[in-house]
Amino acid sequence: MTQYKYNSTDLVRATELTEREQFLLKDSKTFCIYPWIHLHAYPTGEAYPCCHAEMKPGVVGNCRTNTLEEIWHGEPMKKLRADMLTETPHAACTRCYEQEESGFFSGRKSANKHHGHHIKKLEANPFEMTYWDIRFSNLCNLKCRSCGHIFSSQWYQDQAKLAGGDWKEKNTVLNYAGRTETDMWSQLEPHLDYVEQIYFAGGEPLLMEEHYRILEELVKRKRFDVRLIYNTNFTHTDLKGRSVFEYWRQFDSVAVGASLDGMGLPAEYIRKGTRWYDVVQNRHRMIATCPDVDFYISPTLSIMNAWHLPDFHREWTAHGLIRAQDLNVNILQDPAHYRIDIATQEYKQQLEAKYRKHLSWLSDRDPLQRATQGFESAISFMNATDNTHLIDTFWRKTHELDSIRNENILHVLPELKALA
Repeated sequence: MTQYKYNSTDLVRATELTEREQFLLKDSKTFCIYPWIHLHAYPTGEAYPCCHAEMKPGVVGNCRTNTLEEIWHGEPMKKLRADMLTETPHAACTRCYEQEESGFFSGRKSANKHHGHHIKKLEANPFEMTYWDIRFSNLCNLKCRSCGHIFSSQWYQDQAKLAGGDWKEKNTVLNYAGRTETDMWSQLEPHLDYVEQIYFAGGEPLLMEEHYRILEELVKRKRFDVRLIYNTNFTHTDLKGRSVFEYWRQFDSVAVGASLDGMGLPAEYIRKGTRWYDVVQNRHRMIATCPDVDFYISPTLSIMNAWHLPDFHREWTAHGLIRAQDLNVNILQDPAHYRIDIATQEYKQQLEAKYRKHLSWLSDRDPLQRATQGFESAISFMNATDNTHLIDTFWRKTHELDSIRNENILHVLPELKALA
């Protein structure tokens, strides 16, 4: 079996390419296949070309006022596609541009690698969503530090206290992406015949009825070939007696990225509501029930867990809960005051030394090179920009939330005294 090359631009599905198609998929600095196969919707209704798009310049419509098909053929999507085909940088795509400058294998590159076989659709552009990433709601059981009410219903009370005024009266606990609670499902169901990949995120997807409804419909249609990908906090693995493990074991390809930013107390502080014991037990049950499902840690690398992450990585590897290659670093780019490049020069040097040591440990343990590239790119990203002017914002925001939650960051993450 050919070893999967994480940072290679070779298409996952072989297809014959013209010279122009080859350029677009492998050499272009702007082209991304997503706008021809995919739409992404926030729980608030805003639609984007993908989940990596910048929030304000990336909006291409609103699912509460338009159908997915209307957005698909709308002027913002047409403009985005035209820019991508003419090597014109688009403001929606700056996160991928920044990642690529630091050496990360960006979402754009990943899209072209995994979905490039749809390149023949460029001219006809049929409304066929072969890749789904619809955040049905903001239902979630956690209130992670780097998140907010848009993606987590648990944030509602804290957000109201932080915002003050009449925010609470103007906002609801739960938000749904569509015009009604069931609208998104009604629009997506016709695409079940040709969907190839579904990305479940949230909110927390494993707590959502829509997630299980999709799985049940795929099972009924015997569409076990659909690739399932998850971003889950991994604190709950069943809903109303339905174990997600029993569904996963039926599908040909399931990849589960667990949003775990650390272990123990750091995990419970950064992702408030986590019970670390439950996470560990869920992983043990998953190994026993569906050991062939691809599982990896998908941490959000921020200034909060920058020091702790290598220790967590080695700990879970040592306990056989993951392989060393089973870690996919997601560099936090927003909110800006949580970025790792806010660190002082001295702290950056300490972090780089720790990452270099960790990379030495990884050197003969990571044939996939995903974890290796993640830490190498993090070093480049951290050193590329001086954002120390955001340190004061970091402390102000942190102290505000600590006060509301009766917490103290330095009791849990004492290494951050380096930013004081």
